[in-house]
Amino acid sequence: MRLLRQRRVVLLWGAQSLSVFGDRLYAMAIMWIVWQESGAAAMGLVAIAESVPYIVLGTVGQRIVARFASLRRLAAVDIGRAVLVAALPLAWQAFGISGMLACAVLLGVTGALFDPNLGALVPELVDERDVQAVVGLMDLTGRIARIAGPGAAGLLLAVVPQRSLFWFDGLTFVASAVALIVLASRTVLPALDREGPAGAKDRPQARALLKARPDTAVAIGVHGAGIFAHAVALALPAFLAARLDAGAAAYGAALAATGAGALLANGFAGNLRLPANSTAFYCGTWAVSGAVLASIALADSVTALLALSALLGVVNPFLQVTLNTHLSSFPRPARLRLMSVDLTVIRTAGTASMLVIPGLAAKDPVMAFPVSGFALVLVAGAGGALALRWSEARTPPAEEPAKVLARD
Repeated sequence: MRLLRQRRVVLLWGAQSLSVFGDRLYAMAIMWIVWQESGAAAMGLVAIAESVPYIVLGTVGQRIVARFASLRRLAAVDIGRAVLVAALPLAWQAFGISGMLACAVLLGVTGALFDPNLGALVPELVDERDVQAVVGLMDLTGRIARIAGPGAAGLLLAVVPQRSLFWFDGLTFVASAVALIVLASRTVLPALDREGPAGAKDRPQARALLKARPDTAVAIGVHGAGIFAHAVALALPAFLAARLDAGAAAYGAALAATGAGALLANGFAGNLRLPANSTAFYCGTWAVSGAVLASIALADSVTALLALSALLGVVNPFLQVTLNTHLSSFPRPARLRLMSVDLTVIRTAGTASMLVIPGLAAKDPVMAFPVSGFALVLVAGAGGALALRWSEARTPPAEEPAKVLARD
């Protein structure tokens, strides 16, 4: 609440909230319409089409991503998203699923440009002592928007024409762009897209950064493993039917419990002092999350399941805030590159999980949870041990990447 007294933070908070809300509103609306018109297979194609640009740009598009590392250019990206979202009904009407897939790819491109750049700019707008708190604030508002977006989409689909829903969604991106433009007029940040040798230091190589900080590389890898393992949540409806003889009401209650736990824990995650070895703490927290995930198989009542779901929610903000605070301690060019790498890893893991988890869940939805959970415990535990070993003898992250950039 103290941070919201700062005008720059309020503008940033508004832009981030509206963008995430627009993302979730679009995701819910497009999935519903594609399923209604073309079935479940088309839904999977749309999800993959949106993820592929994140993977490609995060892997080989470093220079392109860095060109949008300013508030005004991010505002232009949001305007582009507004146009694309508003055009979705027209693309569907004119070209069918191929038009929808083309728009999904372009929206994935804009998201891959926007998300890491906004995350890298956040620490520049507050004092160093407030970085963890503002990361927690962004996490909180993002979680609220992720809950409110699908709910709003469901409500709007029930009361307005589909085309009007996408127009409304486009307006959220326009409003976000306006907030970013106003923020840019009151904030001077150095650009990261200079050409030639003088700008080379603004494009650090991911390999050099991760080699210099192997504990950070481990944390990003464990993040991908966590996203992969937690995709088993897709099997929760089948688990409820097989284990507890429960249905949609229990599933909705479990999702609500997870969201409530995350919202309640966010204030602590954003304000409690993190351990000096934040990467090892991060990996250990993922191990805790894996243990809770595995224990879901032991739930013998809906009440027990709701308690475990809430506990999973409590763990989530500590994961997000810890990693983003750690990455925020790097110099801005390195921070942008590492955040882009992290986004690439989790998008790749999420896409790959869709090829494995559904089959595992279909075979035995009860055993899918301990298999995924214990696998995550092993990976995260090993990652925590490596992060602890590698980070003990290293300099703080704010110092070492500067040497990497100087060498480059």
